[in-house]
Amino acid sequence: MFQPLFIYKFLTIFVLNFDPHFQVKSADGKVKKEKENGFSSPGHVKSEPEDDFYHSPKQEKTLKREREEDFEWEEERYKDGVKWQFLEHKGPVFAPPYEALPDHVKFYYDGKHMKLAPAAEEVSTFFGKMLDHDYTTKEVFRKNFFKDWRKEMNSEEKSKITDLKKCDFNEINDYFKAQSEIRKAMSKEQKLKIKEENERILQEYGFCLMDNHKERIANFRIEPPGLFRGRGDHPKMGMLKRRSRPEDIIINCSKDSKHPKPPPGTKWKEVRHDNKVTWLVSWTENIQGSIKYIMLNPSSRIKVHTHLFLALRAGNEKEEGETADTVGCCSLRVEHINLYPEKDGQEFVVEFDFLGKDSIRYYNKVPVEKRAFKNLQLFMENKATEDDLFDRLNTSILNKHLQELMDGLTAKVFRTYNASITLQQQLKELTSPDENIPAKILSYNRANRAVAILCNHQRAAPKTFEKSMQTLQAKIDAKKDQLSDARRELKSSKADAKVRRDEKSKKTVETRKKAISRIEEQLMRMEVQATDREENKQIALGTSKLNYLDPRISVAWCKKWDIPVEKIYNKTQREKFAWALDMAEDDYEF
Repeated sequence: MFQPLFIYKFLTIFVLNFDPHFQVKSADGKVKKEKENGFSSPGHVKSEPEDDFYHSPKQEKTLKREREEDFEWEEERYKDGVKWQFLEHKGPVFAPPYEALPDHVKFYYDGKHMKLAPAAEEVSTFFGKMLDHDYTTKEVFRKNFFKDWRKEMNSEEKSKITDLKKCDFNEINDYFKAQSEIRKAMSKEQKLKIKEENERILQEYGFCLMDNHKERIANFRIEPPGLFRGRGDHPKMGMLKRRSRPEDIIINCSKDSKHPKPPPGTKWKEVRHDNKVTWLVSWTENIQGSIKYIMLNPSSRIKVHTHLFLALRAGNEKEEGETADTVGCCSLRVEHINLYPEKDGQEFVVEFDFLGKDSIRYYNKVPVEKRAFKNLQLFMENKATEDDLFDRLNTSILNKHLQELMDGLTAKVFRTYNASITLQQQLKELTSPDENIPAKILSYNRANRAVAILCNHQRAAPKTFEKSMQTLQAKIDAKKDQLSDARRELKSSKADAKVRRDEKSKKTVETRKKAISRIEEQLMRMEVQATDREENKQIALGTSKLNYLDPRISVAWCKKWDIPVEKIYNKTQREKFAWALDMAEDDYEF
């Protein structure tokens, strides 16, 4: 049943104004000043807050009150869709250039060593790194990779390398495995040096100046080249994601700013000065032709519009040039559903079976009301299996109808509403007051899984899943043996204490009781972890957690049950949802 109140609540949270600008003011009404930030524009900026993001409920209320006393955020709105007056940044960080393989690492074709030119060798390493992955066994992946790899070969290489089955990438695979082990074995000093270099790059490229404010940039690094994977049986898996170059990049900044400089000997595709958008850098990726952006961090003053989705996607959403036979509600065909009428007291049931976004199969049997069942029968009348089920419906018509029900309502909004309300209901049903923290977190993940299943967020089981489960089970077995030993020692100590009847014997008994309690807790935590991994092996929880769910539900749940919020959200996610950490009390209801 459609509930407008909940939709309205949702809209007020997620469909945020694109152009709020703020000045930081102290309690006396004066603009709060900070240190200069090194950018060319004059003015002062608000420093990034440093916060652990988790406090006790009492600490949260104190901090919230202090923030309200220290700062007032005054919104400055520009007219005609303008988002900013001044924008300056340093541009993107490109992927490092390709480093040739050492001479001792060889590629073989038909049993013979073959030296590849740099372009072809680089692409060969993308496949060689993945030899242990299931993708390299899939025919579509192999076919697409080989086709794109040949485009990078010179004429001699192309004439000789004609069959992927005759290619031997094993030495390449071994080399990158060894490199991975070397990185893991680095000393603390080496790791610190890398960390310091990353911090230097962050400080140089990770911030921009927008009007009088220093803002964090979300993703200032250009993605390196590699092989496209996709999800499910994506028809483009294995295709080459080409290296982005300065000539592919569009820079957006203000005319009066210090423009980002391209690498020596190169130039940007274009430098724009469009103050009606909030992106800083854009380029077009070659696989699906979609436009990629470098944007502000989600915790910035200008809130980037959150993409929202329906519980089943509305459909008609393919990217230009996309050939996969994927559908949503509006583009279902007759062949995608089966109807099972009421029989022997059983409900009317609709069976769905189709490929959704990213070629992920959606299969479900859903009980429906008689009226809905009869309407579907009418839609299917006199149609072939390949005909559209809803031949007079598309996403525009659907969203126009939803707008008539409520201003701002779309199929995408409804998808996220379904996700959020499902999480809240599941958390109420699954969380037990008597559980300890690990068990409560398992309940949270089960609630999140219910949302992921609703939204069809599937994934292939990780390649290392079985091995990691065996390792964990071995630890569980060892912990059980430890518990048995501890219980035998306690029994022996109790018998000894009856004979001796001294304080030392009594203390030994108490110490061993505590040891048993500690081991039991450790064992229980491991068993919960094993259950969680098993239930989660083919479900992707991250997508719903970050893009579909009102974070205040999760924050309120953490506060209600005294769960450290870092158990649910990592540091980056806590930064993204800092507003929810401040706003949500333990009694929040979506």
